[in-house]
Amino acid sequence: MTGAPTDPLSLFSVAGKVAIITGSSGAFGAVAAETLASAGAKLVLTAGKAKELAEIAAECRTRGAEVEEISGRPTSEAVCDAIVAKAVERFGRVDILVVASGKNDVAKIVDMAPERFLELMDANVTQSWLMSRAAGRQMLAQGEGGKIILMSSARGLLGHPAGYTAYCASKSAVDGITRALGCEWGPTGITVNAIAPTVFRSPLTAWMFGDDERATTTRAGFLARVPKGRLGEPADLSGPLLFLASRASDFYTGHILYADGGYTAG
Repeated sequence: MTGAPTDPLSLFSVAGKVAIITGSSGAFGAVAAETLASAGAKLVLTAGKAKELAEIAAECRTRGAEVEEISGRPTSEAVCDAIVAKAVERFGRVDILVVASGKNDVAKIVDMAPERFLELMDANVTQSWLMSRAAGRQMLAQGEGGKIILMSSARGLLGHPAGYTAYCASKSAVDGITRALGCEWGPTGITVNAIAPTVFRSPLTAWMFGDDERATTTRAGFLARVPKGRLGEPADLSGPLLFLASRASDFYTGHILYADGGYTAG
């Protein structure tokens, strides 16, 4: 006997779990929201763009999910605490946190004002730290563990010559938070992991999937480094997200999961 479960698919169930997703109107946030909605989770969705937030909330409701909408970004301790408090008020607890909010700002270091660097670090690093702190405090009080999933990038591991000093620094910091919190909360049952994609289809990258000369040239150069030979699709993030949000990943914490088609392998 190996001790393997007789119903292994049940390990991936998030039915009835309460998930907070920040940045839920963005590319990864929307994937996370739709994936967890279809899997039976109850959702607290936050986003800075009211129209897009309403649209993703409506989509999740068509998939059968109960949804609480909160307009705004996790910009301060008070805001993050209020997001968690609203989740507890509506659903009684918090089981999953997905921090999908953030930004990119590309410029050569000599052309980037310090204020732009600090704004990007705040959006990607400080807000991830604050939301993890707020949700983690609630999970610790519940005493039943929990799942925290942060949004990293292959740029947290690899540099880029096109003006990514701020973005690379921010994602490296997210990786550091992930590893440190994985160690800090290891005994509590709270797992802390990050998903780190390369380029995948989104409104910001849609041009790279085109047939014009710029897209074709850029794509060819990038794909020369990707063993799978293609760019990412939203569905490529759904599986890792569900794994990290469910009991299937109970023994995994402090990990950076590269959803990159092998980009960081070679």
